[in-house]
Amino acid sequence: MNIERTEFTAWMERIMERFDLLKEQVSSNHSRFIEIDGEVLLDNQDVLQLLKISSRSLQRYRTDKKLPYYTISGKLYYKLSDVHQLIRECLSS
Repeated sequence: MNIERTEFTAWMERIMERFDLLKEQVSSNHSRFIEIDGEVLLDNQDVLQLLKISSRSLQRYRTDKKLPYYTISGKLYYKLSDVHQLIRECLSS
């Protein structure tokens, strides 16, 4: 199977454009996390998706002091390391 040079070049340019789009998406996803002192902070939605729990369950974890949280400008945040610790504790129980 032979491909003409112009056709091959056009095909490669399309592939490179898609790589550039993927790079932008990965960069935007990575930059959406807030970091304080090198610690990644997650909001309610992030934790709900990560743990696959309901918002009521997350509220119960806060109330029972199983998951520490921080309020910044009226919004709740959780340290990623605290979420990992909660997972470890639940697995060892």
